[in-house]
Amino acid sequence: MMHLDSESRSDDARLGRSTRAARAATLVTRLQAMQRQINAKNFAVLRVNGRGMPVTRKLTCVLNNWGAASEANAHELLKIYGEELLQHLDRSPLALLWDGQGEHQAADAPDMALFSQRLKGRQLSYSGIAFPIRLGAQGNGYVVFAGSYIDAPAEQILDLHGRCAQVMTDMLAADERRPFKGESLSDREIACLQMAGDGYISEEIAEKMGLSVHTVNAYLGAATTKLDSVNRIQAIAKAIRLGYIS
Repeated sequence: MMHLDSESRSDDARLGRSTRAARAATLVTRLQAMQRQINAKNFAVLRVNGRGMPVTRKLTCVLNNWGAASEANAHELLKIYGEELLQHLDRSPLALLWDGQGEHQAADAPDMALFSQRLKGRQLSYSGIAFPIRLGAQGNGYVVFAGSYIDAPAEQILDLHGRCAQVMTDMLAADERRPFKGESLSDREIACLQMAGDGYISEEIAEKMGLSVHTVNAYLGAATTKLDSVNRIQAIAKAIRLGYIS
């Protein structure tokens, strides 16, 4: 009987992982379809962490398709425009646009001057448009599309803004589903996530915890799967929202 129960739990776990992976892939596919509509090359989803006074809040990148450059691009975006994005989220529902540093990098939104705002300066290595989403509690943030030349006619901006809100709604609904009891985070997984959230890389975590780098990466990978996340950045953000780490 024990053998059958173990097999059943294993099958349930595999089914759960398969379902979560399929859901994440669907979100990515939807966002990629939207980025192509406006000639963007990448997308990023930013979520607000922290409650109460504005000084306690920050934006975190929880999903993107920047690939190997994801951490650098997310850091660059939030370092330069993070505070402006937070302030704008509190006071306006209008889309934000910015031009990139290159001579031909621009975000163009014809006929949308009254329904969008532009961030000053060519400070990023890419142009972009950010759609603010306000769903209350932990559902506030932005869906960002980035590229060299963003071409977003009025009717597309209005349509994309609504679809971005639905993506954020679906992500929030998924976030509210905590891991199955059998897949709760272990103490080691939580410890590794906490240190990763504090800015330590795998080699530093391994040294401080007396583990191999391979073991640390295994713990972080397991936690990422249990938290229904597609990468380490999203897993850290979700662990903060669920109260596993601070």
